[in-house]
This record gives sequence, structure tokens and C-alpha cells, in this order.
Amino acid sequence: MTLTIVEHATCTFCGCVCDDIEVHAEGDKIVKTKAACSLGASWFLNHNAERIYPDALIDGKEVSVDEAVEVAAEYLYQAHMPLVYGLSNVTCEAQREAVSLAEKIGAVIDSHTSL
Repeated sequence: MTLTIVEHATCTFCGCVCDDIEVHAEGDKIVKTKAACSLGASWFLNHNAERIYPDALIDGKEVSVDEAVEVAAEYLYQAHMPLVYGLSNVTCEAQREAVSLAEKIGAVIDSHTSL
């Protein structure tokens, strides 16, 4: 099996979003990390690239991503008070896109830390 080394991997486990981690993978299994804290190392080592789920589902049925985006857009269009929630385990770029979407649709933005 071939060893793949990814330098500067980003860990999205906690809000620190460390981006200086080296990840070693054999096939679809991560086998080693360098520069990750104990939480990040555990998070990486318990994930793999195996594809388990379809790209998109509507009512439990597999659909194309384009179909799913159309349905999601319609839900957002019909929503009276949409909510963008969470975002703690995603990259800064994903957060930026979520905030941009929230501004366009007049959504409320909240994080899990408000609990």
C-alpha cells in the first residue's frame, strides 16, 4: 500500500482550525499525524476517506447534487427566519461563504457556543 503524506492539513475538530498538521495515510486510512494536539490526532486517526454516504439525499433517496441544491434553495427562499448554525468544525472559507449566504437571505447566525 502506498504512503501518502499531506503537509499543512487543516484540523476542524475545535475552533482553533490548526493548519500546520502533517497527515500520513495508507490507502484511505490515516495512520499518523505530526504537530496535531491529542484531540486533533484522535480526530484524524478515527477518520478515513472511505466513501460511505451518497453525495445528496432528498427524503432518504439519493439524488444529484444539483437537485439537492435546487431543493435547498427553495427551502431557504420559503423560510420566514432561516438560521445558519454551528460552523465551529468548518474552515474559515466555509464560514465566510455561510455568512455571505446568511446576509443574502436575511438569516440569523448563531454558534454552538450560545448554548
